[in-house]
Amino acid sequence: MAMVSKRTIDYYTSIGLLNADRSKSNYRIYSDESLRDLKFIEECKSLHYPLDEIKRKLDRKKDKKIRDSEVEKHVDAVSQQMQQLQNDLVDLIPVVEKLDDLQKEKFTTNLMMLNSVLMKSLLNVPS
Repeated sequence: MAMVSKRTIDYYTSIGLLNADRSKSNYRIYSDESLRDLKFIEECKSLHYPLDEIKRKLDRKKDKKIRDSEVEKHVDAVSQQMQQLQNDLVDLIPVVEKLDDLQKEKFTTNLMMLNSVLMKSLLNVPS
């Protein structure tokens, strides 16, 4: 546990540096994340950062976590869409097999071009 007084923890909570849940009997309950935040606060204080700067640093850390989770959700959604497209292409195989050679070549060329555009956009490489 942290070697910080109850009064200090109450103060950090009151100014928004720490977050606490409440028990049924109205006691504050601090999560593991809050304990990590408390350790971070104490480390920053030892480096003589003012509390308002520590608050900004904590907010930025938490914002990064939110952005990361949002990016992860988006990547998951794109991955699912790509899987669906792959399934759709597999369904097209019997149709493509019925095409003549010129049509197959045109289909394959178009598909490769679209695949290249997709890969460049995923890699953020300008077309």
